Amino acid sequence: MSAWYDAHLILVQATFISFLVALSIQFPMRMGVFSFAGVANYALGAYTAAIVVVRSDEIVSPVVSVGAGVLVAVVVSLILALIVRRLRGLYLAMATISVSLIVQVIAFNGGELTGGASGMFGVISDLTIGSVIVVCVVAAGILTWTERGTLGRRIDAVRDDPELAVSMGINVNRYRLVAFVGSGVFGSLAGGLEVLLRSTISPVNVGFSLVVTALTIIIVGGYRSWVGAAIGAVIVTWLPFYLQAMERYQQVIYGLFVVVAAIFVPGGLLGIADQARRRLVRRQLEHEDQEAAAEQDAGGAAVVDAVGASRKEEAR
Repeated sequence: MSAWYDAHLILVQATFISFLVALSIQFPMRMGVFSFAGVANYALGAYTAAIVVVRSDEIVSPVVSVGAGVLVAVVVSLILALIVRRLRGLYLAMATISVSLIVQVIAFNGGELTGGASGMFGVISDLTIGSVIVVCVVAAGILTWTERGTLGRRIDAVRDDPELAVSMGINVNRYRLVAFVGSGVFGSLAGGLEVLLRSTISPVNVGFSLVVTALTIIIVGGYRSWVGAAIGAVIVTWLPFYLQAMERYQQVIYGLFVVVAAIFVPGGLLGIADQARRRLVRRQLEHEDQEAAAEQDAGGAAVVDAVGASRKEEAR
């Protein structure tokens, strides 16, 4: 097991980082906010953490460097939320993609601060994969809380019917603001942790391809829950590795898999599991109803027999 883990350590790290990147898009999507600003937040978190570590004369704790990136990303996300607060749907998606491209251009032309087109190297840290796993577990725990109970129902109402949510007294704009902030936190965490694990970052790593990867994870896994993001992260990270034996057909098979998932499984693999669970619950309820009806019929027949017997006794 240890030998397998050592041989696949990079893929294990990439799985957890991809999970956080996907959350930066999945979380606002759950609130009806079609935003790709998570990729911009990834870049902000990565470059801020790298700058703090490289430019400092002393050893910087991962908590400090990653925390600085989260702080920058949250501030930028708040400003962005105020700027695009009137945009919805496709217009919002295009605006946030533009922000991600702007951040990439800034990284390209950042000179000594960002390392320019070559990026930054030597971002040495003592961050371990164990710390990354803890961050992902905490994130999953927080998201589980937001998906259940009253808060979960409020978020569903904001996503599915904002007008109805407003009529119920729910502050939709506040939830949209939280969506952008959450995207900033998850995206910057992914970027900061990634650069500390890999010790390097370049503008190529924060381009449009990252948007495609995150969206593919959500399409394959499902966007209704963080579980879908986790499922998608595992598949999107490991499937290309196991398809390497196909050589030149690798990209074709991978592309067909994504297309089939998008067309025939719009709710992702998590959606299939939810549908199966609902069918099972429905069958159980129908079975219980049939048993109750049978017991009721049997009870009614018993009463009729008892009444008949009583009348016969009286006749005698």
